[in-house]
Amino acid sequence: MGHGWEGVVLKLMRGRDFTFTVTATEQVTDGFRRVHVTDGGLLAATGGAHPTMWVRLWFERAGKPHQRAYTLVDPDPEAGTFSLDFALHDGPATDWARAAEPGDTIDATLQGTGFSLPEPAPARLFVIGDPASLPAINSLLDAVPETPATIWFETAPGSDEKPPLRLDPARHTLHRVERHDRGAALVASVKSTLPQLLGDDTSDAYVWIACDTATTRSLSGYVRKELAVTKERVHALGYWR
Repeated sequence: MGHGWEGVVLKLMRGRDFTFTVTATEQVTDGFRRVHVTDGGLLAATGGAHPTMWVRLWFERAGKPHQRAYTLVDPDPEAGTFSLDFALHDGPATDWARAAEPGDTIDATLQGTGFSLPEPAPARLFVIGDPASLPAINSLLDAVPETPATIWFETAPGSDEKPPLRLDPARHTLHRVERHDRGAALVASVKSTLPQLLGDDTSDAYVWIACDTATTRSLSGYVRKELAVTKERVHALGYWR
């Protein structure tokens, strides 16, 4: 299957194509499925992995190519392997993840994944995300295991499933917020608690935001303009619309 006009655009933006091969799968929770893959040479070509590194996977929807971004889980550059976590809901990505078996392959494009923590390293971490960004949140927490972190995590309404976040009770505080009014409940929860946690001196803090595009835009503007966190201390990326 070709990659259509999106593939052409990514090529023009110097996207690099790889093919991953499934080695195993596991059901992490009712809402998350993990697919283990070999990387098709990706990690060797890029010199390794960085926190929250992601790729675009290609699926077929109604006979047309369809791409979605996924974070690398536990990349092993020496072995050339990593895993991919899928939040399960209706759609071609979930259909593929449910049916995936060892030996299956999937095309991927690497483009636009650069990320690095600020210098000096943050002494406090504030993370705002949802099921789509859960693998990236885990990758970020793994990268700074000694850093205290407060996480606001949006869940589906009425869900009592424990999200598979890699939390250390001694250092991490989790606020679960049900999704209502297109993310308005999450925005309100952050605004009601983050200012007191940040305090007046934000120079040692780092705020990482990855939710739906509208929520991410709202919160990043609030953090920068109203809480006066400098742009070097805020990372914001809309993961979905």
